[in-house]
Amino acid sequence: MSVPARVVHKRRATITDLPLYYSGQLLKKLTKEKDFKKYYGELRGATLFLYKDDTQDTYTEKLDLEKLKSMKLESPYQRKAPTIFTLTLDTEEVQLKMDNSDTGEEWRGYILTVVNKKIPRKLQLLPGQMLLLQEALDQERKRKPPIARPPLPPRPSFLPSPSASPIPPLPKDKPGHSAPDIPVCFYSVTRQEAEQMLEANPEYGGIILRPSTLANNYALTLRQLTPSGPVMKNYRVASTNSGFVIELDTAVMVSSLNDVLKYFLEKTEYRLHPYMPSQPYDTCINASPAPKCVNITSPTPKTVPKAQVAPTLRSQNKEELLLPPTKEDGEYVIPDDQCPDHNLRLVQLDGELRDVLKFRRENLYTASDKEEITTYENQTTGKSPSCTVQWATRNAAE
Repeated sequence: MSVPARVVHKRRATITDLPLYYSGQLLKKLTKEKDFKKYYGELRGATLFLYKDDTQDTYTEKLDLEKLKSMKLESPYQRKAPTIFTLTLDTEEVQLKMDNSDTGEEWRGYILTVVNKKIPRKLQLLPGQMLLLQEALDQERKRKPPIARPPLPPRPSFLPSPSASPIPPLPKDKPGHSAPDIPVCFYSVTRQEAEQMLEANPEYGGIILRPSTLANNYALTLRQLTPSGPVMKNYRVASTNSGFVIELDTAVMVSSLNDVLKYFLEKTEYRLHPYMPSQPYDTCINASPAPKCVNITSPTPKTVPKAQVAPTLRSQNKEELLLPPTKEDGEYVIPDDQCPDHNLRLVQLDGELRDVLKFRRENLYTASDKEEITTYENQTTGKSPSCTVQWATRNAAE
C-alpha cells in the first residue's frame, strides 16, 4: 500500500525547515559517469534534495546550490526534446536531464531565481508559472537577503586620463549577482590601455577584466603566447539579470565576475594569471642613529668672583696703630682683571705692611742695644746677673 503524497510531504518537512519551491522527476549524473540515474527532486530554499522516488521519506543526495558557479545548457532549446544542464559546483560538476524542454525551462527558472535572487530574463513560461516563480522569489528574498556589491577599486595612477568618450561605470548593486567582491585584475581602462599594460609588463600577468563600451557590460583582454608570438584577444561578458554570459561560440553563463576569471584560467590550463602589478619591498633593515645628548648647562660657564679679604694687622703697641702710613717706592704688578680702586687699595696695604715691618725691625734693634747697655751698667755697678736677666726679659715682653 503506497503512502499518500500528503503524508510524505509532511514527513519530509519535519527533516528540514526550508520552504519548498518546486519538485518533479529528473535524471542526474556526475560528468565522469556514463549513465543518468532517475530521481525525484525537491528544490527547498537553495538546496536540491534528491529522492529515489516520490514515496521516499528521507533524501538520498542533496546539492547545495549556494555554491553554484555556473549553469550551462548543453543542448539548444528544442521543444519536446530532452534538456541537459551542467551545474558547476565547488568540488564537482553535475548534469541534470529533464525529459522535455518545458520541464527543463521550469527547473532552470527556479534554480537561477533562488541562486541569483532575481528572475532570469527570456524565460519561456506561461503567465501562471511566472506568478508562482515570483512568489518563490519573494519568499527566498525574505529568508536570505541578497549580498551587496562593494565599490570599484581606484584607477591606477600610472594610466593616462580617460578619453573623451567615457566608459560606462559598473552597474549598481544587483540582487541577482551574488559575487561578494571584484576580481583583483579589474581595471577601469579602455581596450587600448589594457593592451598597452599587458604588452609593457608581461611579468605582471596576462588577463585584465575591464568595462565594455556597451552599457552595463564587461570585457576581458588577455595576452597569450603562440608559436608565432604574443597575441592580444578580447572577449565580451554580458551582464544579465540571471548572471554573466561569456559570449563564446557556445555561450557560458556564470554567477559572478570572479567566476568569469576562473573560467578563463581553467580553459587556459592556468598558463595565464591575472594582471597584478608587483609592489616594491625593502630587503635591508637599518638601525636608527642614536639621539644626540642634550646639554642642559650653559655653553659658557659663569665666573664666580672670589672674595678677597685684606690681611689683619696686629700691632705690638698703640704707637704702631697710630703711625701714619708712608709711601715707599717699590715695584708691584697689578693684574689686568682687577678694578682700579681695588688695586689701589692693595698697593696701599702693601706699603703699610712694609712700614710696619720696618718699624718692628727698628724696635728689635733698639731693644738689643738697650739690653747690651744695661748689662754693661750692671757689671760696673755690681748688680747680680739674675736682676739683669729679669730686666731683659721684661723689656722683651714689652
